[in-house]
Amino acid sequence: MSSAGIRPDPENLLIRGGHLLDPANGVDGVMDLLLLNGRVNAVGKGLSCPAKTKVINAEGLLVTPGLVDIHAHLFATGGNPEAWAGEYSVYPDNFSFRSGVTTMVDAGSAGWRNFDFFRTTVIERAKTRVFSMLNISGYGMLGSAAEQYVPDMNPAKAAMAAEKHSDIVVAVKTAHYEGRDWISVDRTLEAGDISALPVMVDFGRFVEERPWWRLITEKLRSRDICTHCFRATVPITDENGIVYPCLRRARERGILFDLGHGKGSFLFRNAAPAIQQGFYPDSISTDLHVLSMNGAMMDMATTISKCMALGMPLHDAISRSTHRPAVMIGHPELGTLSIGSDADVSLWKIRKGKFGFKDTVGGRIIGEERLECEMTVRGGEIVWDFGGLDAVDYGEIPGDAGMMPGEVLIAPPR
Repeated sequence: MSSAGIRPDPENLLIRGGHLLDPANGVDGVMDLLLLNGRVNAVGKGLSCPAKTKVINAEGLLVTPGLVDIHAHLFATGGNPEAWAGEYSVYPDNFSFRSGVTTMVDAGSAGWRNFDFFRTTVIERAKTRVFSMLNISGYGMLGSAAEQYVPDMNPAKAAMAAEKHSDIVVAVKTAHYEGRDWISVDRTLEAGDISALPVMVDFGRFVEERPWWRLITEKLRSRDICTHCFRATVPITDENGIVYPCLRRARERGILFDLGHGKGSFLFRNAAPAIQQGFYPDSISTDLHVLSMNGAMMDMATTISKCMALGMPLHDAISRSTHRPAVMIGHPELGTLSIGSDADVSLWKIRKGKFGFKDTVGGRIIGEERLECEMTVRGGEIVWDFGGLDAVDYGEIPGDAGMMPGEVLIAPPR
């Protein structure tokens, strides 16, 4: 099965009168969006409605491509407590569509030893489009012992697994390494070289012998991704509050920075000066898992709203949640409303008011806007409808609606 997962049955939809924001194509204005046979058919003002096409009134709503969350943990399997290759992970469909997400990337929960099982039990059973990064550790994120076990960090076998699953593996990952050497990073880079894939590095325990600045200035290659870029231990600004030049030089070399909010990796004291000085993350992502979803992170919509509250314009926030992360994982066909692309669409209400947002150490900021997902369309199928946009007045529903074939209405006794 391809990376598309379980394909939904598409509907023909005319999404009328919404404010379309598609940064990849420079679209930013009120217009209609026509979806036919699971694909984007037309974008423009006053589109005619073909026969057997359902009209969705999107007036007053923001319409974007379906979001692309490139940092989540989805290897949900029982019997492995306190592990991201286990009970810390979540099933994608349970948390994707309600937050406008149509594409998710698992960030290395499985390694070359257990990736087959992950694919069979989770990826191929999801409606959400799921890609994955392959962990350099053989058993992935099965626990700290597995992630520290250097003999199982096998670049050749990791590359073989990546080749076997080349339709869904988009990068090689290392995470949570606590050693004082560069072995986990070096072997991940070697696997990336063999398989011609980028890598993502979650730097693990920060130690003096392998400083973070060397990671971005000497180790990572163009297209490689440094995640948790606003973590507490990441050096963002100098004593004068200015973003370190080495971060900008790394970006000029093609190094990519992923937000990766998570349970403990997003601090306003780091994010605020970076965003205010125009150093935005290349990708806004959740690091979704059991420990983060009910904490400060919550979901993708909340994470985007925090970036906006810190000063990131809406256009940039949507770009970094749709097409830019899609390009980072080698799938530029996603995160866009281009004609012929998969009909993955999200409709949003931008709530106005005073909203409190929390970071992972209890810091608080107040924002004036908050995104709320009204509807999500995946491959032409409506998979989330918060405000009943796809419904009609109940009085118009036929009297036999909701009855199983062959059932009859039995009157109660008098």
